[in-house]
Amino acid sequence: MSQSIIRTENLTFRYTTEEGVAPTVLDGIDLSIRPGSFVAILGHNGSGKSTLAKHFNAILLPTGGKVYVGGLDTADEERLLDIRRQVGMVFQNPDNQIVASVVEEDVAFAPENLGVPSQEIRRRVDDALRTVGMAEYARHAPHLLSGGQKQRVAIAGVLAMEPACIVLDESTAMLDPVGRREVLSTVKKLNREKGITVVLITHHMDEAAQADRLVVMHDGHIVHDGPPAQVFQDVEGLRALGLEVPETVGLMYELRKNGVNVPLNTLDVDSCATVLKKLLS
Repeated sequence: MSQSIIRTENLTFRYTTEEGVAPTVLDGIDLSIRPGSFVAILGHNGSGKSTLAKHFNAILLPTGGKVYVGGLDTADEERLLDIRRQVGMVFQNPDNQIVASVVEEDVAFAPENLGVPSQEIRRRVDDALRTVGMAEYARHAPHLLSGGQKQRVAIAGVLAMEPACIVLDESTAMLDPVGRREVLSTVKKLNREKGITVVLITHHMDEAAQADRLVVMHDGHIVHDGPPAQVFQDVEGLRALGLEVPETVGLMYELRKNGVNVPLNTLDVDSCATVLKKLLS
């Protein structure tokens, strides 16, 4: 088995408040993420998924247990820069991540701070913008871009650090459907063509369905972990957690309840259409 890029061991976390220690947000999380995989972490608000994501590059440190990134303990302050070079974070609001008034300067910001030589920065910026399909906007002002374009610039800024893993923490939550599709197709391309590990924190079923592996969280625990086609077959279990399933799976589930023998692993519209076509013919 290949070494994990991210591994948590009995990870526990509580926020401290002025009144003292707040309730436990993460409760004994054991999770191992393989290099090159595409993992979606799904859960309703308050399930702990975003808190978990912030442990993956030491924005938060465990109250108990351990988090390792590329074998490095996130609690080791001396290795903080090495950890953050390996795992880049893309957040919900791209406006909070864009710091410069020109797109290419924004993408250059992180490698400049890491002390990367100028020629190398130029190469990284050009590569990153080309990778996310934003090369023609290099000299544009970020505030004039659409939400999806801004988020792709934010991803390019993370890519310029050349991380092994990108964590997207609800990065499509503020986008319209077109922007969401743009960002998702960008991260799938990064995963497929560059072998970058992708961890997608989301509450959108259709996004989660596109990952290789789906981790479902509820009240600080992992309650499901497996391929999306397998996890989404537990329609009633997920609904009991306040989660829905992709519409295609929901349709098949209703047909099955009415005595029609159809599979529940139809995650996309094409496979759903194929099943329906067979039924009708």
